[in-house]
Amino acid sequence: MRGPIEGIDPLLMPAAHALVQAREDLEGLVPQVPDALVWERPGGAASIGFHVRHLGGALDRLFTYARGEGLSDAQKTALRAEGEPGDPPVALTDLVRQTGDQIVRALDQLRETPRDRLLEFRGIGRAQLPSNVLGLLFHAAEHSSRHAGQAITTAKLLGASARG
Repeated sequence: MRGPIEGIDPLLMPAAHALVQAREDLEGLVPQVPDALVWERPGGAASIGFHVRHLGGALDRLFTYARGEGLSDAQKTALRAEGEPGDPPVALTDLVRQTGDQIVRALDQLRETPRDRLLEFRGIGRAQLPSNVLGLLFHAAEHSSRHAGQAITTAKLLGASARG
């Protein structure tokens, strides 16, 4: 409910708003989550680091399919490493910056997506699961919202357990 975003078709505005909100939510986590908690998995749940990295990676992959392209080897490699903290572990600041950059690229792609192509077929993955441009763009936005929310919830759980 933010009003128009310059250059984005009104049909794609809900997706754009969801992406902007996800970016803001992630940026809000940075000052709240100490580096020591970024890769913690409370009760076996996914870490904050995973949710942030996966949000950006999935957004990249889904928008790649929306363009009618297949995944690159680099995208496939990144997918396999989304839950790995790295050595040394990647800091939340860096993860949020990288994912924020991906959201900016996604918003640029929304600006460049012509209305008359929204219902074009897009096959997803090796199985070529059926979708279309609009379906992929909206799924990417809702998926982003979901993982931003999960990162926030995980941060709250970790904060509550740290306080005892």
